[in-house]
Amino acid sequence: METFWPLVLSALVVLVTLLYTSWLDIRDRRVPFVHWLPMVVVGGACTSWLLWQTTGNASLVTGYLALLVSFLYSDYLDNRGRTDSLYLTGYYRKQNIGIFLAVALLLPALSWFILLPSISLQLVPWYAMYAGILSLVSYMEYRGRFDENPKSRQKRDTVADSVGRWYFVLIILVFAIVSTTLFFSASSWGTSATVVLFLSIFCGIFYTFGRMHLFGGADAWAMVFIAFAVPVFPFEPILGTPPLGFLAFSVLVNALILNLATPLCIFIVNVLRGNRAPLMYLFFGFPVKGDEIQKEWGFVMEDFSEKNGVISRRFIGFWDAIRRMYAGADRIYTKDLREHPDEYQEELSLYRRAGRVWISYAVPFIIPITAGFVTALLFGDILLAVMTTIF
Repeated sequence: METFWPLVLSALVVLVTLLYTSWLDIRDRRVPFVHWLPMVVVGGACTSWLLWQTTGNASLVTGYLALLVSFLYSDYLDNRGRTDSLYLTGYYRKQNIGIFLAVALLLPALSWFILLPSISLQLVPWYAMYAGILSLVSYMEYRGRFDENPKSRQKRDTVADSVGRWYFVLIILVFAIVSTTLFFSASSWGTSATVVLFLSIFCGIFYTFGRMHLFGGADAWAMVFIAFAVPVFPFEPILGTPPLGFLAFSVLVNALILNLATPLCIFIVNVLRGNRAPLMYLFFGFPVKGDEIQKEWGFVMEDFSEKNGVISRRFIGFWDAIRRMYAGADRIYTKDLREHPDEYQEELSLYRRAGRVWISYAVPFIIPITAGFVTALLFGDILLAVMTTIF
């Protein structure tokens, strides 16, 4: 397997970014979006250059960039009121929607129609769907349909909430269908369309998980931008290149395998210390002193209530926890207790009187992602290697 030097450079930038953002996540439990931009710019440029070198297909390169820009523009729309210095807010943010929308609409039009050897009428309805959805969401953002009123504390209307949560799934579906169509069209993208297809599905899943609060925001962006910056292995790893050849998938598999050690270690520590709880919670959490909970990292795994001076407590069930994650409400993070103690006076009082409170462990997943990236580059897919050895 030859070495793809543009992706070697991109992989180095990705590694530096992952190391730095891992440190930020450990320190602050937050990674501002601006820190991903160097990785996006370098990775996007290197991958575009590699695609041009290997295929000479301007339509494919533009299609790749169109998909990347759609993610960036969606993040711009989905994070209203962002305070990062490179994101505009208020009046100026809304005035620039038209410019950003024009770029997001122009790139697919160039890729799917103008730069193709021949115009495919099959793609017209899909582009119309893409442009219609993105234009609708942009208009709703411009009109303030997604804004929340902090004075009345009323949440956004249900229609806007549903549209804001799910519209990007349709955008990803359009890219997946178009890339599949161009895969079977020998005069256009051919087999190279699998790059855009894999990116659409893989990155779309992680972006949606992050949008639904089922995956950490920094963790989701790490996986998305790893996929865009280094879509294939830049060189053959020690254990060989997996059949799929999609680096980000091997990074995810390796990260999950390496991360299995954390719950196991937590379970052993809980058993040795005699901590008692339902079996599942022994793997994912541990008790802390109620009067020192603000010093810890994680989210509270118990609900507390008081009646006639008696404190009642119960562990939050699995599906109830998923519901709260999805809704983005009724989930208490120790970081919030530390940064906004005035808003949690009743909870803090209950925690102090309860004595001990179970919280989740708080090792940022971006750390095993970083380890998974390094091991994937050097060794390849760990799970595939183990299964090959066994069978």
